[in-house]
Amino acid sequence: MEFREFGRTGWKVSVIGMGCWGIGGQWGPVDEKTALATIWKSFECGVNFFDTADAYGEPPGLTEELLGKALRGLRSEVFITTKVGNWARRLGHPLPFSHPLHVVGCCHASLYRLKSDYIDLYLLHLHDPSEQEIEIFLEAFGQLHRQGLIRAYGISTNNFEALKKFTQWGGCQGCQIDYSILNRAPERDLLPFCAENGIGVMVRGPLAMGILTGKFTAETVFSDSVRRGWNDGPGRERFIRRLKVVDRLKPLASPERPLSHIALQFVLSHRAVSCAIPGAKSPAQAEQNALAGKGTLSEKELTKINQIVGPEESL
Repeated sequence: MEFREFGRTGWKVSVIGMGCWGIGGQWGPVDEKTALATIWKSFECGVNFFDTADAYGEPPGLTEELLGKALRGLRSEVFITTKVGNWARRLGHPLPFSHPLHVVGCCHASLYRLKSDYIDLYLLHLHDPSEQEIEIFLEAFGQLHRQGLIRAYGISTNNFEALKKFTQWGGCQGCQIDYSILNRAPERDLLPFCAENGIGVMVRGPLAMGILTGKFTAETVFSDSVRRGWNDGPGRERFIRRLKVVDRLKPLASPERPLSHIALQFVLSHRAVSCAIPGAKSPAQAEQNALAGKGTLSEKELTKINQIVGPEESL
């Protein structure tokens, strides 16, 4: 496993982290034994960066609980990112976040579920927040940082204007960005901005919610709550369009290096990226993801990808 500096924090993070959204049941059933084993396998394979959110899981908060249970005794050896802003939103009961105390309360709840005295990186989880909301979160994050409850803070967004507003007080040290071969739009502004301002970048969706593993076909039907919208209408049309692009990428893969490795190493080839956080629902998937942290793409391979999906293009 290779390691990189995470922005200006001084942290050395594994280039492959673990996205924990999938182990909480929203992507299909995962029993607790398998969830814990998946986290442990990631750690055994060199992963030291784990991402979750208070909203993840069935019920919300479950993935934080699982992560806290799995990493008990390993806390000083790993970095934990969690996010605030979407608690109970999908259930129709979002919190107002009209005062910094709402954020502070959510942080204490996350710390309880994570069984930890601190959070390494705490992220704003509203992808298109208003200016008022940004100031409320910044005030809360500053307070939590001074109290030692969070070590650093940042934002999860693909909205460039929101990122710029969030950095206005100078404390933003991390940004979570949706970026992949199929979504290269962040190359236009988000990634250069982060590189220029010393902001650590973690990439979510590097496998485009599984499409870039190459395991789906035009006959695939999704039952999980996250991807159910891909079964018909515009969602299905986009899914089929992306599958056709994946077919053109498959010749780059081999038995020794599957398409998922190509996809992960592609996002890691960008100078602004500190780590990628693919999801995993089993120890086998966790191990396969971690293996991608040992290699890089050649210039010839990058050129071929650019011919299939152009720079800054989003499909």
